[in-house]
Formats: sequence, structure tokens, C-alpha cells
Amino acid sequence: MKHVIAFVLLLAVSASAHADFDGRVVKVADGDTVTVLHNREQVRVRLGSIDAPEKRQAFGTRSQQHLSALVFGRTVRVVEDGKDRYGRTIGVLHVQGVNVNREMVRAGMAWAYTDYLNDRLMPVLEIQARVSGTGLWADPHPVAPWQFRRNEAAARRAKKAQN
Repeated sequence: MKHVIAFVLLLAVSASAHADFDGRVVKVADGDTVTVLHNREQVRVRLGSIDAPEKRQAFGTRSQQHLSALVFGRTVRVVEDGKDRYGRTIGVLHVQGVNVNREMVRAGMAWAYTDYLNDRLMPVLEIQARVSGTGLWADPHPVAPWQFRRNEAAARRAKKAQN
């Protein structure tokens, strides 16, 4: 009987660890991170399966603006998929039935993040955006955010080595 009770408690804890919730978007940090007000608590949410350009990168501001137009000040449904290494909730945002994560990729405002992919439709949406030259794919040489971050880190290391 103790094992059954322990199992039920474990299920309850794991279910609450990935609980979906509704809230109002009060901040859009960039093209893949928002702050959602839920039960008077601000929850930072990293949109799963996508990687948007960094703010300092080409299309970074446009990506942030596009996400803001979709969700800022609106009530969203967050389908939680865990936490990232920075403690942010990873999730899929839905607003009025629209999957916002997919919309960002479809609009050419983010890449399908293949290293952390939980949505198999993302690469298809990215290819469609690429072929049509939508959003960041209008740039003849777009740089993926993960490559941009690596390049910046290498430049910082090189600069530090010179000093």
C-alpha cells in the first residue's frame, strides 16, 4: 500500500511540474522569450522548438516586434515542456487557437531549433519560409542564432587573448 501511495504522489508531483496555464503576456524580451503574468506571478517562458535571432543580430528586432504583435497584452495558453538551464519555463504559446511558436517559424521570424525540437512540423514550416523568402529568409546569407552566439563568443575569447 505504501508503494501505491508513493506512486500516486509521484504522479501528482510530475503532473504539476509540467502544468499548462493561462496568463497575460506582460513583456516580450526577444523573439523567443516572453514574461507571462499568471496568478500574480511573472513567469519567464522560452518558446520551445524555435530559436529567434538575437537582438544584436539581423532580424532580431523584427522578430521581437512580430512576437510582440502576436502576444503582448494578450491572454495566452502556455503548454509547458519543462525548464531550461536558466530556469525559464519552456513551452508552446497559444493565443486564440494559434500556435505562436509555429507562427514565428512560418513567418520567417525564427529557426526551427533542431537541437531542442519537440514539434516535427517546425522543419517543414522553416523550409516553406525559406523557399518563399519570408522574413529573415529574404536575407541572402542569414546566420542562425546558435552560430551567431558561437561567433560572438569566439570574438570575445580572441579579444581577451589579445589583452
